[in-house]
Amino acid sequence: MRYLKTPHFIHTALPLVVTGFLIAGVADARTISYATGYPPQSIGAEAGKAFADAMEDYSDGELMVKVYPQSLLSFSETPSGVRDGMADSGLVLTPYFPSEFPSTNLAAEISMLLELTDAPAETAGLAYAGAMSEYLFNHCPECSGEFEAQNQVFIGGGGTSPYMLLCNTPVRNLEELEGKRVRIGGAQWSRWAEDLGASPVSVPQHETYEALSQGVVDCTIHSAPELTIVKLMEVVSDITTGAPGGVFAGVGNTVNRDTWRNLDEQQRSSVLHASAVLSAELSWGYAEAAVENMKTAERLERIDIHDASDEMKVRTREFIREDLDNMASTYSEKYGVNGADEMIETFKPILEKWVSLVDGVESGEALAELYWKEVFSKVDVSGHGL
Repeated sequence: MRYLKTPHFIHTALPLVVTGFLIAGVADARTISYATGYPPQSIGAEAGKAFADAMEDYSDGELMVKVYPQSLLSFSETPSGVRDGMADSGLVLTPYFPSEFPSTNLAAEISMLLELTDAPAETAGLAYAGAMSEYLFNHCPECSGEFEAQNQVFIGGGGTSPYMLLCNTPVRNLEELEGKRVRIGGAQWSRWAEDLGASPVSVPQHETYEALSQGVVDCTIHSAPELTIVKLMEVVSDITTGAPGGVFAGVGNTVNRDTWRNLDEQQRSSVLHASAVLSAELSWGYAEAAVENMKTAERLERIDIHDASDEMKVRTREFIREDLDNMASTYSEKYGVNGADEMIETFKPILEKWVSLVDGVESGEALAELYWKEVFSKVDVSGHGL
């Protein structure tokens, strides 16, 4: 995967469904509560604000959103909280719940497929988010069923920028990777590290800073935005791009199923339109932050940026191809996912299409329009989630 130094884009319940009427706003406006585990002023919280603004706009003021960043529900509490009506809507990180969302996680876990498409790093997450949304809406009834079993309706996804090696020592090739203790944030990256001779270590994200600074781990596999989100810029001395690749795309923007059922079709369409904006702003925010953080890292004399050696890239691609076969068997045996291999084959051309679709997108607004036109606007609101 190419990581370009210069970006081609620019900055830029019915539990709670009748939460209240807005005296100062449009009469009979309905307020939907939206919970996100992201803290205030973060990429995720800002995407939540965009969701709220878009909802008011697209519903002509009939629907309003109250955003609760890292307050109403944590990431670990969101699925059950939205299920039980503590919030009308929320951002669910499905890999945190492997038994509840196995089919969805299968699609999210094969994100290293991006390395076989030569997708530019700055648009990889944008492509995967679009592909995930299209796949879950149109091609994975098992995925929809997983959300419905949690009394929720899937209304959109998201994707980070590519994952890379953030280290406290140079790790540019297979020899330097050998034996290194690598913090991992997903099963696919753990398998990659082990296959290439490193030792995967499970460390919570909030403990990664200390683990790197104290030498508990030599590297962490993270995306570039974590250089500032988790302040890893302070403890990282070497960054290696081009491996392992892949993005975090186990993101489900959901709405409580009872809330969804009590909206009319036009309101559901407004919710989906606003969710397309949330998906775009979340994915765009990560892509933009990645470019800015890499620019900052380049300016710091104490941080060296390397490209993974050709041998490491070749081995990575070999691993991905082999892992896809193994993953299908694992999901079938461990989680009872039927037809896992067919699911993977169905997803591949969708991803390839989206790698091309996002090429040339120059703003979060343009990305939201692309998501809406290609996927969200085509969802049958008379049947989806009901």
